[in-house]
Amino acid sequence: MQKTRTVLVTGGCGFIGANFVRLLRAKRPEWRLINLDKLTYAGNLNNLTGIAEGPEYRFVRADIGDAAAIEELFAAEPIDTVVHFAAESHVDRSITGPAAFIATNINGTFTLLEAARKSWSGAGRQDGDSRFLHISTDEVYGSLGAEGYFRETTAYDPRSPYSASKAASDHLVNAYFHTYGLPTLITNCSNNYGPYQFPEKLIPLIIHNALHGRSLPVYGDGRNIRDWLYVGDHCEAVLEVLERGVPGRSYNIGGNNEKMNIEVVTLVCDILDRRLGLPATGMTRRSLITFVKDRLGHDRRYAIDATRIREELGWQPQVGFEQGIEMTVDWYLANQEWVAAVVDGSYQEYYRTMYGGN
Repeated sequence: MQKTRTVLVTGGCGFIGANFVRLLRAKRPEWRLINLDKLTYAGNLNNLTGIAEGPEYRFVRADIGDAAAIEELFAAEPIDTVVHFAAESHVDRSITGPAAFIATNINGTFTLLEAARKSWSGAGRQDGDSRFLHISTDEVYGSLGAEGYFRETTAYDPRSPYSASKAASDHLVNAYFHTYGLPTLITNCSNNYGPYQFPEKLIPLIIHNALHGRSLPVYGDGRNIRDWLYVGDHCEAVLEVLERGVPGRSYNIGGNNEKMNIEVVTLVCDILDRRLGLPATGMTRRSLITFVKDRLGHDRRYAIDATRIREELGWQPQVGFEQGIEMTVDWYLANQEWVAAVVDGSYQEYYRTMYGGN
């Protein structure tokens, strides 16, 4: 029998967080789930359409860096589990505006760790089965050459303000385990894709631009390699780590799908051509591909060795890359209203009405 938990999910209105909230509501409906999200540009309540407030679900709009709000929430709710997705996550934005990444990814994680430490060490709250699961990225490891894989023992070597902020938060989480005995876990995942991803990221950006006959920008020579992971597979892995992972350990989560960026873009173009036929120009959508100046500090290759999570917890990805891309393209084609509201910003009007402010 599964333990009944009171779970705080941070960033549960974002891309991966919302997919995880949906998974939990489907697979662990008896758990009390508190979804905390600041509702920045990447947080979208429409990602959770159909999930209603009730005894097992509550939404709270707050900033993870607001210590008073976080401590108040821990005092009001018997939270025994934290799944921490909330983060500034777009590398390009971290290059032009790193301050937000320091504030959210480092200071926000510190605030959550402190609240959990104080709450779980209090009288009547230490049950020995609490969990603090920190969701991180393979980008903390830096850039790989043509050979090799990132393992949990790989030395950290972040190259962007984003990855440096995530590396710092990983180290904080580990420190709280070793110093205070906080039951922490870390997952470092490869590039996710799938439903509800904000259209600034590669795959939804390419889908959107290709549908509207716009240029498809590809950095550099397009031969940068990433390991792609379908978001549903990632969420299943997170649940496995949450329930059965060993506190104090980190788990790499990868899709076993190394692809060059140009391969990803051309595959999306080809699927759209098959689904919709050629544009009025008669040219394939590949003709829209434009190579642009490379990103500053652009890592050449990422690749995950997911042996630990496979051997210890029995998890492995179920969705192949081409299947996952087809599913993703079909989702975006079927949810153009969602895309339009995100692109024009109208999805945020509801938040202003309900909560005020920006």
